[in-house]
Amino acid sequence: MTYNQLLAQRIRTLLGERLGLVEKKMFGGVGFILHGNMACGVQGDSLIVRVGAEQNEQSLSRPFVSPFIVTGNKPMLGWVLVHLQGLASDQELEEWVELGYAYALSLPAKK
Repeated sequence: MTYNQLLAQRIRTLLGERLGLVEKKMFGGVGFILHGNMACGVQGDSLIVRVGAEQNEQSLSRPFVSPFIVTGNKPMLGWVLVHLQGLASDQELEEWVELGYAYALSLPAKK
């Protein structure tokens, strides 16, 4: 499966060179991981965002957002997919990326 390279580049530009942030191929796409915790990524043409369980319902109520489904057709609580239509502007993308980054920053670092 290929992923949207342009979307990945837009995310790289937004995140820049933040300390502890790495990029890793995963989910058939790419993930942006902070201290071992995924913040966001790209799968196909969608942005994966780790929003946390507390923000799950609110995030899913926004336009162009759906649950992030894993094997067995089970949605992952606290993770959402934002489709390209919801990422048209740099501001929209930045809001989602910063939400994922802030959540990953709130978690303890993995070793």
